[in-house]
Amino acid sequence: MTEQVTLAIIGGSGLYAMAGLGDAREYNIDTPFGNTSAPIVVGTLEGQRAAFLARHGIGHHITPTEVPYRANIYALKSLGVERIISISACGSLQEEFAPGHIVIPDQIYDNTHGRARSFFGEGFVAHISVAEPFCPDLSNQLEAAVRSAGGVTHRGGSFITIEGPRFSTKAESNTYRSWGMSIVGMTASPEAFLAREAEICYATMAHVTDYDVWHVSEAPVTVEMVIQTLTKNTAIAQEAVRHLAGTLDHERRCDCGHALATALITHKDAIPAATRRKLDLLVNKYL
Repeated sequence: MTEQVTLAIIGGSGLYAMAGLGDAREYNIDTPFGNTSAPIVVGTLEGQRAAFLARHGIGHHITPTEVPYRANIYALKSLGVERIISISACGSLQEEFAPGHIVIPDQIYDNTHGRARSFFGEGFVAHISVAEPFCPDLSNQLEAAVRSAGGVTHRGGSFITIEGPRFSTKAESNTYRSWGMSIVGMTASPEAFLAREAEICYATMAHVTDYDVWHVSEAPVTVEMVIQTLTKNTAIAQEAVRHLAGTLDHERRCDCGHALATALITHKDAIPAATRRKLDLLVNKYL
């Protein structure tokens, strides 16, 4: 693999390609965790090599639970990616986050139950710190890019991830509101946590498509509603990514790049050889 890619975009519902990628080629990367959701498209964007990955596959055939999160993050790491922008659809749990707005959250509440949440296990234990699950530095740069693209932007908020693929009941939606959650979606977890284990900066551009089902004066969320709003926001998302690529500070001013330095607890002599080989891409510099 000769590509040196530092920025990746993971597109969610409604965003299945990245406009403006020049000199593009596809990579089908087989990882220790299986195949990626789709071929990774690598091209030149505003002078730098960038990667795009469709989270739900070509034609959107992968449910939120079935997304091969570990394979996706591992494959991007193998390309040299240091920063990931996740583009996601979400439902609003607060009046001020209206459909069409963009939220750049700073917290996650993981309410999923059917997903592999870590690269580690099989005789190798790590306890990663995720007090700040989204990279603050990258989130700040993303906020500036979205504002430059003309998006109505909210910085901060708690993003609750539900298992899906169904939408919430009214009881669930109101419970999340009572907990102080800001937006609800289905893919932020474990994607953000795996990115931290891979020592990749991660930030989310969450597009509000609806008021979930709690809002008494608004219709309950439907797929049609989600797609209509995302289609309107696609131009903003792509312009924001282009702006970010062109202005990205190449120096990482955060702790994401050495997140594993204090997380590995298993003595290196006790790590099974097969597990060590499997995770070599992530841990070799520490062992």
